[in-house]
Amino acid sequence: MNKSTKSIILIAVPFAILIVLLNAFYVVSETKQVIITQFGQPMGDAVIKPGLHLKVPFIQKANYFEKRWLEWDGDANQIPTKDKKFIWVDTYARWRISDPLIFFQRLRDERGAQSRIDDIIDGQTRNVIANFDLIEIVRSSNREFELTEELAILDIAAAIPEIETGRERIAQIILEKSSEITPELGVELRDVKIKRINYVEEVQRKVFDRMISERKRIAAKYRSEGDGKSAEIRGEKERELKNIQSAAYRKAQEIKGKADAEATKIYANAYNRDPEFYQFMKTLETYVSTMDKDTWLLLSTDAEFLKYLKSSRR
Repeated sequence: MNKSTKSIILIAVPFAILIVLLNAFYVVSETKQVIITQFGQPMGDAVIKPGLHLKVPFIQKANYFEKRWLEWDGDANQIPTKDKKFIWVDTYARWRISDPLIFFQRLRDERGAQSRIDDIIDGQTRNVIANFDLIEIVRSSNREFELTEELAILDIAAAIPEIETGRERIAQIILEKSSEITPELGVELRDVKIKRINYVEEVQRKVFDRMISERKRIAAKYRSEGDGKSAEIRGEKERELKNIQSAAYRKAQEIKGKADAEATKIYANAYNRDPEFYQFMKTLETYVSTMDKDTWLLLSTDAEFLKYLKSSRR
């Protein structure tokens, strides 16, 4: 054996030993649990204790599984209720691997578990939902509605029946029925909740049309009340305006009457003081109001109308 061969052996042997040692040990963390398989078959119970562990190198394989709670989020399913309402029901759940050995034997990995849980929860959801009316699935309690004017007009609150089970209890029933199946898969279900409920598209359109019709009816009622109130306000305004105008006219006539009476009194006093002068002034006013430069009068010389003109000539 030459020197170069010895050198290769000296390097290869420790390297091979290192690879064997690395493959012989595996680490289990706090969040993991391990099933050791040999040629694809599980060997013994699950290793759940955290730390460094030993296995047969290259022959045995460490298969890691989560200890923690995992999330399952299903797809929305179209389900008919007991009262023949077609709705979309979207659920979610929390689960964990309770028995890694059974889990590995039945499902192999988390992808297989998610698919199997889909079948279980979706099937139980469909069965449970079909046994209840829509109102039971929507509401969780018989809490009284906060009545608004719209609800009072539509009398919606009075039309809603009392619930006996409720949404929370229905979700609990789905959990209980699903939990009867999952242990045989090495899976424990922690919680199942109904995330969202919605009408199918055809029913949605009908519901929206009904909502629009109801809102139009409410709007028409408000408009009618508004028109009535507007007419009442306009009528009140007209009455007040007529009252104001009547009072103003009456006041104006009273003032005018007093002024005319005062003028008549002044004229009477002036007439009584010098009747001849008063007659003279009134005659002059008559001249001004009845004659201009283009006026022609045919009167006799002894006409009363020309009395003061004839007097002025003398």
